[in-house]
Amino acid sequence: MCGRFSLTTAIDRLLPRLGTSLPEGLLEHYAPRQRIAPGEPVLVLRQEHGRIGTALMLWGLLPEWSRDPLAGPRPFNARSETVAEKASFRGPWRHRRCLLPSDGFLEKGRLIRRRDRAPFWLAGLWDRWIGPEGSEVESCCVLTTAANGLIRPLHDRMPVILPDGLEQAWLAPADGPQLRALQPLLEGWDPVGWELLEPAVRRDHPRRARSVGTQSAPGEVAGPGAAQLDLFG
Repeated sequence: MCGRFSLTTAIDRLLPRLGTSLPEGLLEHYAPRQRIAPGEPVLVLRQEHGRIGTALMLWGLLPEWSRDPLAGPRPFNARSETVAEKASFRGPWRHRRCLLPSDGFLEKGRLIRRRDRAPFWLAGLWDRWIGPEGSEVESCCVLTTAANGLIRPLHDRMPVILPDGLEQAWLAPADGPQLRALQPLLEGWDPVGWELLEPAVRRDHPRRARSVGTQSAPGEVAGPGAAQLDLFG
């Protein structure tokens, strides 16, 4: 499950990771976002017409075949185990995979992030809806998989996170054997090097959170390190 995530990375660290320019006008207005929710615009890396570039899309997938953009739910997550079967996801899974830069996601009020605070890729799908008058809506969703030992005490699902260095392979249109080669990337990620911050307790002193260990076994505490959670109320 991934219902909220953050992108607070400074622009000078984010641009080299994207490897391309930002959408027109965004560079001047880029600001850290601590709590991004479904229905909001998100920054996406995608490949189209043979070129990798960035785009702003709405978080919540609107399939290209939808008759009414206002009717029915717009899924912000897609189960990786069934993307090849579901009508809303089959086409995007083959031809329109994407990546969402993030530096943390939330589950039941807890913040999950890398210990080194580095940004990472949320694996997703995108689609383009074109209205009868020619209007366009580009939207996306985040793929999820079975939870690892760090996330399992909170939820049985977690976002698919793409390892660094596999961006081009993930974004390229694929079918048949190429798609099957991507399957191992959907099976979960090692929690070593990650941390889970507990919710702040309301007291008179500044709000703090306890760092939780990232060993494979759930519930093992690495130490009582503290981290500010002021931005993640």
